Amino acid sequence: MSQWQEICAVTDIPVLGSRVIKGEKHDIALFRTSNDEVFALADRCPHKHGPLSQGIIHGNTVTCPLHSWNIDLASGEALAPDVGCAHRYPTKVEGGRVFLGPRG
Repeated sequence: MSQWQEICAVTDIPVLGSRVIKGEKHDIALFRTSNDEVFALADRCPHKHGPLSQGIIHGNTVTCPLHSWNIDLASGEALAPDVGCAHRYPTKVEGGRVFLGPRG
């Protein structure tokens, strides 16, 4: 993907919830916070590959449903004391629509 791709409306993602889209290598989880920020991470916890899309969102963090690792939505980094990173994808919201950016 070399340009921004329109994915869905912000309202298609539940507040404090997620929506999964199929990616080239793996699924991508889109997360919506309580203030309508949207983040995208690989739908795989860096610990045991649990489905982050099924986790609980609080602030700008998602908690993996398998072993309660907390992952920062903006960076994909696990919060201390855990160490690891879920792949992050750039997102932007324009006119109520969510766009997934080019991946490096």
